[in-house]
Amino acid sequence: MSALLQVKGLTRRFGGLVAVNAVSLDLRLGEVHAVIGTNGAGKSTLINMLSGEIAASEGRITLDGEDITAWPQARRALAGVGRSYQRTTIFPEFTVHENCRLAAQAATPRPWAIWQSARACPTSGSAADAALEATGLAALATRTAGQLSHGAKRQLEVAMCLATKPRVLLLDEPLAGMGAEETERMLGLLERLKPLHAILLVEHDMDAVFRIAERITVMVNGAVIATGNPDAIRNDPQVRSAYLGEEEHA
Repeated sequence: MSALLQVKGLTRRFGGLVAVNAVSLDLRLGEVHAVIGTNGAGKSTLINMLSGEIAASEGRITLDGEDITAWPQARRALAGVGRSYQRTTIFPEFTVHENCRLAAQAATPRPWAIWQSARACPTSGSAADAALEATGLAALATRTAGQLSHGAKRQLEVAMCLATKPRVLLLDEPLAGMGAEETERMLGLLERLKPLHAILLVEHDMDAVFRIAERITVMVNGAVIATGNPDAIRNDPQVRSAYLGEEEHA
């Protein structure tokens, strides 16, 4: 299957620090591609570069064959690149539905419709409804977002992303702080989203990563040391030494 989003030699320098060093990977429709590594490996910087929040120092990013390396974040989002963040970024005082509607409204602005209330917009309203249904939050649509459990807030962030109708999902530690039951719900959600999306998952929960990901890329000090399926990564001596803390024995 051809890559929906492809990265070639992506590099980011901050002065003398090379935070991301010549990273190449691709995201394919119907797959979860996990990126793992210890703190400081460059994972979040990589996501920020893919979403357009940080410019690349070198390298190339293509979306469906089109070079988007120089595109700003807003243009990438409108083209179908959605993302979530490590920290919760919902509007806690608004309802669950309003959070999704606002996200959908940002993706389909109608500045000429000055006579119509934004709340009455059928396009953003239906997009919000569909996103909540997809994430299992439809029953909580009228709940104030700040009253949700931690796991439900993380689901809401994914729902807000879905409301913009992305093709690529960049998920930065969506399982952080979750208990076992919440983790299961999120993994189930990712399985349901896979068929229609190319998903990049940055995550520290290794049990979850090896369960959900078709492919895994391992980063150390900003560079990729291995990419492969879960079995190949689990048995890679360099990965076991650098990331899992196991030493090779002669």
